[in-house]
Amino acid sequence: MPLGQMSEFGKLEEDPDPAQGLVEAQLSGAAIPWSLSQDSSSSSSEEEPGPGPEPEVAQPLVQTTLHMKAVHLVAFLLLKYRTQQPTSQAEMLEIVGEDDQDAFPVIFGRASKCMQLVFGVDVKEVDPSDHSYILVPVLGLTWDGMQSGGQGLPKTSLLVVLLGLILLEDEHTPEEEVWEELGVMGVYAGQEHIIYGEPRELLTNVWVQEGYVEYRQVPGSDPARYEFLWGPRAHAETSKWKVTQYFLQLNLEQPASSLALSEGAVRDEEEGA
Repeated sequence: MPLGQMSEFGKLEEDPDPAQGLVEAQLSGAAIPWSLSQDSSSSSSEEEPGPGPEPEVAQPLVQTTLHMKAVHLVAFLLLKYRTQQPTSQAEMLEIVGEDDQDAFPVIFGRASKCMQLVFGVDVKEVDPSDHSYILVPVLGLTWDGMQSGGQGLPKTSLLVVLLGLILLEDEHTPEEEVWEELGVMGVYAGQEHIIYGEPRELLTNVWVQEGYVEYRQVPGSDPARYEFLWGPRAHAETSKWKVTQYFLQLNLEQPASSLALSEGAVRDEEEGA
């Protein structure tokens, strides 16, 4: 890793991003509706019998180590995304450290899933021969909510959640139902969020101006009520099928509703909607 890049990452570790607590919660599957399965990591913690802590003690220690390595890798990937730089497996192995390189697939898997679900960023392999990767917004979307100069945090994941909620409600969803669902995620109108800022501004102003959603009065409502629909930019950049597949990972709805959503998206894709 270039010296300048190492110094930037060192600074990031010393002065961690305020979202680190949210990242740690996500990787633990705690307090966030889109919990990550850690089943895939169980095999990596199996050790041959020998001197050391008892198995019931060793397992939590191994999981804690993998957890913290994944948090550090997420911080590194966020830095790469902010600076619009590619990365490679070799660079990420430096972050993981020599002692845990055998567990790299597990650590990388957790970090990649966190980037996707918390920040709406895909870690995409572009050259399998040297395991190089780029970081891009999910689902073909081009908006990430970053400020100029790479300031702030990617906000694409919340946009995808809103687009998914709209699909769940037959392609137009009442505003009050949106806030009820987002409240499960700890996102409230008028309350500053550590990643998304003031979410009402995003939903009813920024994304409307960007063309991702329409925000309109429900016809005939008195007193006035409002609802959200997909905007033209959402239709142009992604598809109902892609959003459905992403949204099903979040597990926000009962299986029957999710199945209906998936079937509807498949039908629309086949009809060319």
